[in-house]
Parts: sequence; structure tokens; C-alpha cells
Amino acid sequence: MKDLQQTIEKVWDDRALLSDKEYQKAIREVIELLDSGKLRVAQPLEDGKWQVNEWVKKAVVLYFPIQKMETYEIGIFEYHDKIPLKTGYAEKGVRVVPHAVARKGAYISSGAILMPSYVNIGAYVDEGTMVDTWATVGSCAQVGKNVHLSGGVGIGGVLEPLQAAPVIIGNNCFIGSRCIVVEGVHVDDEAVLGANVTLTSSTKIIDVSGSEPKEYRGYVPPRSVVIPGSITKKFPAGEYNVNCALIIGTRKESTDKKTSLNDALREHNVSV
Repeated sequence: MKDLQQTIEKVWDDRALLSDKEYQKAIREVIELLDSGKLRVAQPLEDGKWQVNEWVKKAVVLYFPIQKMETYEIGIFEYHDKIPLKTGYAEKGVRVVPHAVARKGAYISSGAILMPSYVNIGAYVDEGTMVDTWATVGSCAQVGKNVHLSGGVGIGGVLEPLQAAPVIIGNNCFIGSRCIVVEGVHVDDEAVLGANVTLTSSTKIIDVSGSEPKEYRGYVPPRSVVIPGSITKKFPAGEYNVNCALIIGTRKESTDKKTSLNDALREHNVSV
């Protein structure tokens, strides 16, 4: 990997090398490693933190200029793009429902289910996860094991700036319908997001389950149950309510890891 990294760094600094077949081969090797899950844009460390592999993101960016536009015909459908679609789902043990689409360079683990949805290049979807109808997993996003991305969920992608962390969804999370998680937000293991929660890097995530509020930004602690909220903010024209997210409690130990969103919210007396 060290040699491969050095090669990618070299061609990144000198784009004239993109015409050299050996450098093109190195770029495509990184894409194949991403596609097979042997390499990740970001990986968990033993201390619970995540390491972003910037050189891998560089390879993804460099993949586009060396690819030619091609037309792909799949049944009655036609696509015209630089990036081929992912194939070989049967041997990978992945269930793919029409019209789900995943690009080459995205890793979809065994036991995952793709309803009509979209997974972009560089993304990582771990085993047992369901990407539900019209959900999208953006480039380089990292989604853990046994996650349910409900209908219409938008998991943001990121390629540049290179140092920017991708969105990370931990293991056993439940992301409710029409949620939006972008700009490198980290939703930690077993968290539950209620429908329509929007999380950006600047969104205030306020734990209101105790006697005093506790504020987070860009991070949802493990087992948190989160719903949409609003807070009052002063502007020159007056005071207005802006969106925030409220942590109203945590999942009980008795709650099954695959609990429905309704059950998790009812535990905290929230109407569903």
C-alpha cells in the first residue's frame, strides 16, 4: 500500500503523468481495492476515532479524468457516464432490487440490501445494512453494520477538500425517513434519528434528556434517540426559529438492535 500511495501522490502533484499507462494502472488498482472493500477512504481506529485516507480520495478524483465516456445498456435502460456500474452481486451475497444503482468503487458487503437507491463511488456499506427506497449514499460515506437507511434518506458525499471527513454512520443505527446527514457528521453506534432530522457540521445537536442541555456539533453519541427541533436565534430583522436536533434520551438496553423507529420513539413518549 505504501508504494501505491506514493504513486498516487506523485501523479496528484504532476497531472501530466495521467497519460502514462502505469500511473493509470495504479489509479484503477485503488478503485478495485475500494470496490472489494480491501481499502477504505476512512477507517476506524482502536481509540474510536476515524482516520481519513486522503491519498485514496485523491485516487478517486484522478479516476474521472482517465475514464472515457461510455454508453451502458441494461435492458430498456441506457446510461452514459465515465464510471461503470457495480456488478457481480450474486457472488457477493447482496440483494439488489430494481432500480438500485451502485457505482464501481463502492463497497457493498454481503447481506446488504439495496432497494431502489443509489450508492456512489468510494462509499462503504457494511454487512446487513438496508439502503431503502430512494435513499442515497454519497461518495466516500461510511455506513456500518445492520444499519437501516429509511426511505428518502440522504447521506452526503465528499471528495474535496481532501482533508474533510466523510459522513460516518455507526453500526446498528436507524436513520428515519427523509433524514439528511451531510458535511462529515458522525452518527455513532446504535443511534436512532427520527424522521426529517437534518444534520450538518454546524447543526446544533442538543441533549435535552437531563436537567441541563448539552450541546454537540457534528457528532451524535452512541444510542442517542434524536428528533427534529428548533431554537430561537437573533437576527438584525428580529428573532426567528432555526433548525436543530434534540437528543431526547438513549435506547434502552432491552431494546433490540434492530428495533423499529416507532418503538424507539415510543419509549420516550414521542408521538409517531
